[in-house]
Amino acid sequence: MSPTTFWNARRVIVTGGAGFLGSFVVERLQAAGASVVVPRTATTDLVDRQAVARLLAEVRPDMVIHLAARVGGIGANQDNPGRFLFENLMMGAHVFEECRLARIPKLVATGTICAYPKFAPIPFKEADIWNGYPEETNAPYGIAKKVMSVMSEAYRAQYGMNSVVVYPVNLYGPRDNFALDSSHVIPALIRKCVAARVEGRDEVVLWGDGSPTREFLYVEDAVEGILLAAEKYDSSDPVNLGSGTEIAIRDLAILIARLTGFEGKFVWDTSKPNGQPRRRLDVSRARERFGFVAGTPFEKGLKATLTYYEENRLRIDQLTTETGAPAIGDGIKRVVP
Repeated sequence: MSPTTFWNARRVIVTGGAGFLGSFVVERLQAAGASVVVPRTATTDLVDRQAVARLLAEVRPDMVIHLAARVGGIGANQDNPGRFLFENLMMGAHVFEECRLARIPKLVATGTICAYPKFAPIPFKEADIWNGYPEETNAPYGIAKKVMSVMSEAYRAQYGMNSVVVYPVNLYGPRDNFALDSSHVIPALIRKCVAARVEGRDEVVLWGDGSPTREFLYVEDAVEGILLAAEKYDSSDPVNLGSGTEIAIRDLAILIARLTGFEGKFVWDTSKPNGQPRRRLDVSRARERFGFVAGTPFEKGLKATLTYYEENRLRIDQLTTETGAPAIGDGIKRVVP
């Protein structure tokens, strides 16, 4: 990218900018010379349309990057299907409509891999996103997020609005949400394995049977993809952001056990859901249309994530144990951090 020619002095609103992904986006934008505004829940709840309108009127941004979401792992999705559907749907609708009314030059929004059909052909191609119902445990969240692609297409057709929606695969990295009631698989595995090692336990209980596969994208690679789309992409065709590789959860657990020094065994609780059977993206569209290719080797990214957790473990464990909320990240307890 060319930060001095594109981002310098641009006013950018980043919703969710204090969360896991958002914090890295904000840092990259600021380093490139952008003026960044991060709305906070206390003053700007994106579920409130008037709050969104006030924000845009006050800031008058050159671009909005919409990352805010009500998110969580399988358990959080099972416990909050209505809340996840309503709040994500309303946030997306309000951001799109108010950006249209305010004539914001460009809107970039992030969807979710959970939008894809449960049994989508592997690798997931953007053309298949509507060819079936999402995996049941996270369908309300996934459907709410992919409505933004419909809005992008409709608003471009009727109003000429410049908006794009990218679909990142499962993210991981430093600053992730390590709260066990709302975290995703990598931070949960790291925390469980480290705890077992420290406490001298010889087994860790995990959900499902370990057979599903997942694709993961390092958070800083995701930032690169989002900002490349912001700079270079002008289409409402959805775009996958991923690494293009997959790993079985069972193999992921073995890998994280090795990296954390946990030498015990895993006990698989098959009474708990597996989630979607497989996830792997076709990432050719992002490469062809705006030159994005993920560059972080998976084990290198895992080591960076583990190092972050080990260095902050006492603080993270204390905060999440006492409050049930993530110490850092964009977990279930937050709408706009």
